[in-house]
Amino acid sequence: MNDPRCTKLANLLINYSTCLQPGEHILIEAFDMPREMVMELVKEAQRVGASPHVALRDGQVMRALHDNPSDAQYEIWSEYDLERMKRMDAYLGMRGSHNVSELSGLNPQLQKAWGRIYGKPVHMEQRLNHTRWCVLRWPTPGMAQLAGMSTQEFENFYFDVCTLDYGLMADAADKLVNVMNKADQVHIQGPGDTDLTFSIKDIPAIPCCGKLNIPDGEVFSAPVKDSVNGVIHYNTPSIYRGHSFENIRLEFKDGEIISCTADQGGEFLNDIFDTDEGARFVGEFAIGFNPYIKEAMKDILFDEKIAGSLHFTPGNSYDDACNTNKSEVHWDLVLIQRPEYGGGTISFDNEVIRKDGIFIKEELCGLNPENLIA
Repeated sequence: MNDPRCTKLANLLINYSTCLQPGEHILIEAFDMPREMVMELVKEAQRVGASPHVALRDGQVMRALHDNPSDAQYEIWSEYDLERMKRMDAYLGMRGSHNVSELSGLNPQLQKAWGRIYGKPVHMEQRLNHTRWCVLRWPTPGMAQLAGMSTQEFENFYFDVCTLDYGLMADAADKLVNVMNKADQVHIQGPGDTDLTFSIKDIPAIPCCGKLNIPDGEVFSAPVKDSVNGVIHYNTPSIYRGHSFENIRLEFKDGEIISCTADQGGEFLNDIFDTDEGARFVGEFAIGFNPYIKEAMKDILFDEKIAGSLHFTPGNSYDDACNTNKSEVHWDLVLIQRPEYGGGTISFDNEVIRKDGIFIKEELCGLNPENLIA
């Protein structure tokens, strides 16, 4: 029996997130996904008169392909996937995961080669900039374990998060967009020794309310590339390139990371930030406000939307909020500012707009949790 929640989610993804139209083509790339959800997406795409194309990916097979590849393997793989992506009007990336650490232990140089040869042309350049796209995770027992929930409890949480009223959220987020577009100086203070300043002057603010990610709930911009100074101490764990990181601390001078430490995973940080010239600069600043997501679960698509959070992202900037920084790295690192995480403030031009995770500027109060749950 089909789960009606899957039908509801498929309807949201096809009709709202990607706005699929008759005659268009959509690529559904599904990693470790149940076929029932993929079939619901196929049926909904066909129902609106579009043509669905499906790529099924298996995490263990992907690991095997990355174990001992040649550049030639990656180049051919990139060429044919790039040609397919060029023919798509829309893209859905459905990411389940039987093991979030499946890629751990891979040679870092191979991971860099994969990012350069495949990830950059296929996703960072073509998919991000030339298709309507949406990426989402899929609930698995492993994710439930990371979230500290039973499998059933996590599934219920997942569908609440993913099928909330994104139209209501979008209306409230537009007001934050207006405030950010008028702002110049940003000052972030928080737990530990977090004290960071930068400018977002003349860099657009972009709302994310169910169009690019599910779950969603953020407005992002980017710092002026050389304007970042000070320290940020992230208080959420993160998994990146198969490694787990805890309590990352970054120090910036004139936009560049000059010092990096972590309680766990610190030995891998410099290798990541030395990937290329842009990896030590920041490509995104975003404010998260999904009312259902409260705790970190080592999954970036969820953690970057945590209510009362922000993320400050070393690496590549998006074309629609570009600060000219380009990199194979784009690592969304999250700082939660709710009281139980140490509190903190975000100020624009010396005015505090959010304190301890709650918007206090009157026109932004619609983004507080009690106003986003219909």
